[in-house]
Amino acid sequence: MSDLGTTSDTAPMLRAALRLIGWSGLGLIAVAVALSDFLAHAPAGAAGIGPMLAAPSSAYPLGTDLLGRDVLSETLHGLSVTVGHALVAALVAIAVGGLLGAVAARLPRLAGLTLRGTMGVLAAIPALLLAILAIGLSARLYAPLAAGLAAAPLAFVRAYDRVEGQSGSTYAEYARATGIAVATLLRRDLTYEFRGTLATVAARALAAVTIILSTVSFLGFGATPPARDLGLMIAAAKANFFHAWWAGAFPAFALIVLILCARLAAGLDEGERP
Repeated sequence: MSDLGTTSDTAPMLRAALRLIGWSGLGLIAVAVALSDFLAHAPAGAAGIGPMLAAPSSAYPLGTDLLGRDVLSETLHGLSVTVGHALVAALVAIAVGGLLGAVAARLPRLAGLTLRGTMGVLAAIPALLLAILAIGLSARLYAPLAAGLAAAPLAFVRAYDRVEGQSGSTYAEYARATGIAVATLLRRDLTYEFRGTLATVAARALAAVTIILSTVSFLGFGATPPARDLGLMIAAAKANFFHAWWAGAFPAFALIVLILCARLAAGLDEGERP
């Protein structure tokens, strides 16, 4: 019994510590993005800064790529582009998915279940395929919007199920019976709903859309030069990876750190619904 008690006491503390690490990491990334122009040794896309495919050295801490661009500077600029696009995509996913899911759970039950079923079908389709389809129907310029829309169905389903699990619809029916205006009730409920979960929802959405955006860029459907993101940098370096590993490894490491920090900030337990 004592072992079980110790485990149950330790688990919440561990999750809280991991989330603190995640948010701290995201804070440091935000600082690096804000100061990217100051920290970088060269402007974005500046070729011929050094010799081609130079290994990491005191002059070039992370080496250079095939065009003689400083990998440290390019990684900072690529991280800035990735974070900027991911924030736009996460906002779309939260607004279109999470917000509408919470609203749908408070609609009359038949209408809510119809929307839940429709979004459930879309959520069963890999988000990457939805993003590529959306980009194909529009343009690569709209990749952040496409990534947000691709992540929205799963966010909708999670938000709907969370409200349903909390008997939100039953509460709404009772409140309406007391004469409270629907708009007032909805505004109050949504304020309460997102007040305690918005940070978790935002971090989970950030991790999801970063993976989508980086993958579509790696496949050639995302960002275009000179606005190179980390996914496009990794794709450009893959031909020389075995003899110039640094050109792709450091952007990949930056991408892993970004996704890991966002995932830690959201909570690693998949049973926790944002």
